[in-house]
Amino acid sequence: MSDVMLSDAKRQLGALVERAHVAHEPVFLSRRGRRVVAIVDAADFERMRELAEDAEDAAAAVAARREMAETSELPVPWDEVKAELGLA
Repeated sequence: MSDVMLSDAKRQLGALVERAHVAHEPVFLSRRGRRVVAIVDAADFERMRELAEDAEDAAAAVAARREMAETSELPVPWDEVKAELGLA
């Protein structure tokens, strides 16, 4: 990973994009010593986004199971859920 000042990045944008794309190395652009933006390969970004969504789904499932255990409620059958959403 590398940090590049935003003012320098303007002159090197093509090379920075190439580094992120070919080497799969994120490049952080900084302003006044603070990171403000990252340049990452599009495929790498999609994988990160999918992993984040999977983690959110897993956390929601854990929370739902915890709530069911605390309230002693049973899960709603999938057929009922589909019917309520107009999918059946």
